[in-house]
Amino acid sequence: MLRRPPYPEILETRKEIEKHINELLNVDAIRKMGHNQIVEITPAVLITWNDGKLMLCGDFRALNNYKKADRYDIPRIPHALGNLAKAKNIKKWNI
Repeated sequence: MLRRPPYPEILETRKEIEKHINELLNVDAIRKMGHNQIVEITPAVLITWNDGKLMLCGDFRALNNYKKADRYDIPRIPHALGNLAKAKNIKKWNI
């Protein structure tokens, strides 16, 4: 299991995090789990926008150690255009 200790926070930050969590609970975006269930969460981080608004985010950087590298590379443009030049009918080109 992935475990990471919470970041140190000041009281104002804690109040803002609780406010955001309560808003998410009120709109049913998240739900409470029972006290006897094991819940592993990522540390909460508040991001401040230029206009002063706060956004609640999770710090998922620790997951990078556990994820697999992509199996398929992004195709190179000359290779993709070469394949496209060989096509007889083109219906759609997703970029």
